[in-house]
Amino acid sequence: MKPITRSLPLWALLLALLLPWQAAQARDLPDFADLVEQAAPGVVNISTTRTLERGQAFEGFGGQDIPDIFRHFFGDRFPGGPGGPGGPGGPGPGQGQERQSLGSGFIISADGYILTNAHVVEGADEILVRLNDRREMEAELIGADPQTDVAVLKVDAEDLPTLPTGDSDTLRVGEWVAAIGSPFGFDYSVTAGIISAINRTLPRDAYVPFIQTDVAINPGNSGGPLFNLDGEVIGINAQIFTRSGGFMGLSFAIPINVAMDVANQLRDDGRVRRGWLGVMIQPVSRDLAESFGMDTASGALIADLDPEGPAAEGGVRAGDIILEVDGEEVERSRNLPRLIGRVSPGSDAELTIMRDGQREQVTVTIGDWPDTDEPRAEARDERSAQARLGIAVSELDEAERERLGVEAGVMVREVEPQGAAALAGIRRGDVIVSIDHHTVESGSQLLELVEELPTDRAVPVRLYREGRSLFVALRLGQN
Repeated sequence: MKPITRSLPLWALLLALLLPWQAAQARDLPDFADLVEQAAPGVVNISTTRTLERGQAFEGFGGQDIPDIFRHFFGDRFPGGPGGPGGPGGPGPGQGQERQSLGSGFIISADGYILTNAHVVEGADEILVRLNDRREMEAELIGADPQTDVAVLKVDAEDLPTLPTGDSDTLRVGEWVAAIGSPFGFDYSVTAGIISAINRTLPRDAYVPFIQTDVAINPGNSGGPLFNLDGEVIGINAQIFTRSGGFMGLSFAIPINVAMDVANQLRDDGRVRRGWLGVMIQPVSRDLAESFGMDTASGALIADLDPEGPAAEGGVRAGDIILEVDGEEVERSRNLPRLIGRVSPGSDAELTIMRDGQREQVTVTIGDWPDTDEPRAEARDERSAQARLGIAVSELDEAERERLGVEAGVMVREVEPQGAAALAGIRRGDVIVSIDHHTVESGSQLLELVEELPTDRAVPVRLYREGRSLFVALRLGQN
């Protein structure tokens, strides 16, 4: 008699295969316990106090309102709490109020230097630092750089625990990272995730190639460290993308290499020096790339430049497209300020540019970033002349050219809604300075130039608009 055999049910077979795989996956997940135990003593909580003017509203952590659910945790430290402004025993309406906010930071030297965000300590009358062992010390602001959002503090202490720093230039997308900070005042909270992207450029932050992560960061985490699995600080948690006021999966950190360079300058000189080229740039669109004879839309188009700035003195012209800085590609125009900013003033930088359809090399001695912005001129029109582009233009006299800061050009007085000029983005009040690399001196010359323009491709038009220069791509065959 043959023995009776029974096959395993399908679910049992799948379970038998899945369990070892899950166990292997669990073994591969990082354990942050040792990292946190070693790093926590070097992380600090930062609280600041600033006296508000009468009638000034309280904003809460990092300029955001504190959710009502958290207010009772903080007692009389915030408006509406017992003894706080607007609460029982607090100052009455119209009196000066004290705003207190919280952030994070970390110790970078045993003699008391601390790194944090500039926005954490901005406008503070008093800065208090609380260590992991619960000691509290008043901190001095050594310096802050709003451009990179980095600040250096100093406390009077010795033999403090410090955190090692890593190399943020070697980071890879997908690496595990962890953060320690004080979200909503909950000290030494630990969150973890992965690096989602590197070299992110955010609006109004042209000098920082941000590290993007999915690590949970909330108000109060600002200024705290971001660690790799070796326990090294590779970034400073600085910003979150949010529509709710809280974490939504997009967190941004300042690379530690950038932060330490700024910190060293603040500590040594009290200010930060960064490279300056003296140009006004704009993105290169597909049409502009075609009009300049380029295969791909990349680089930074020089719309205008300071006639006495480093770029002009080095031979750069309006209409050039900067493709590389010292061999590093300028993928987008917004990358150029960062690449130039990290060049030491007084040093030479080799620029690869596109000029008249040809790649060229230009060496420029980088200047020091000026403290003041250049004045902007206002546009005004007087007379008119009809042009084939679907616009009416007026010529500029010598006084108008001097006032506007242009050497040539005609003023756009009217724009036909569906004309070629309107479709290219030309507006009323613009000054047309050049078309297809030819300077425009008069309305009649503009007509002559337009008559010779091709209809099968876009051509670059340089404009002067509201105090700045820019290029647009004009295509006569599109209307």
